[in-house]
Formats: sequence, C-alpha cells, structure tokens
Amino acid sequence: MSDQPSEQAPYSPDDRHLAEIPSVEVISRAAVMLLSAGAERLGLADAEPEKSPHRDLDEARRLITALAGLVTASAEYLGLHAGPLRDGLQSLQRAFREASAVPDEPGQGPGEKYTGPVY
Repeated sequence: MSDQPSEQAPYSPDDRHLAEIPSVEVISRAAVMLLSAGAERLGLADAEPEKSPHRDLDEARRLITALAGLVTASAEYLGLHAGPLRDGLQSLQRAFREASAVPDEPGQGPGEKYTGPVY
C-alpha cells in the first residue's frame, strides 16, 4: 500500500466519475463556463467594463462563438436549460456589439452564423 494520496482526475467534478454525470449536466456546465468566460472577456464583471484589465474582444468573440455552437447543437437535449442558456448567449452577443468600436454587420457577429442575426 502506498502512503501517497491518490490524485483526483480533473474531469470528475464533485467526486463523481464522468460516466455518472448526465449529459445535460456536462453540456450545461460547459455552457456556463463559456458564458462566464465570455462575460469576463467583455469586462462585464467590472464596474467599468471598458476599463477592465480582463477585457479582450478577440477572446470574447471566440468564447461566444463556441457557446453559440454548443447551445445550438445541444438545444434539443437541454430541455428547460436551453432557454436560459440562449438568453445568456444573446445577452453576450448584444454586449459584444455594444463594446465593439466598429460593430459587425448583422449576422456577422460572434456566433451569429449559428444563431442568426442578433440586434
């Protein structure tokens, strides 16, 4: 027997094995992480987003696009979770448009190839 503690795998949240976690929970957690990271990169966690040291619109664009792909592809499996995730996604897309010095044309913003234009 070894005296060293066993290392917990980084992919087993809450001490559960990944195989035991329902797919809707895995997808929802991934979406919430993308949503949170996108908000951080837009500076929305700070009182003055435009002065946030975390603001990075290029990174935000990537995160929002990934979130849009995930939510769009998974909508039929998300059930009650789909609506709030779509709402959060649209909020990020609008915030991105407002934050951009030169906003993208409708349909060209982050994730809009998956969601359609967001105004």
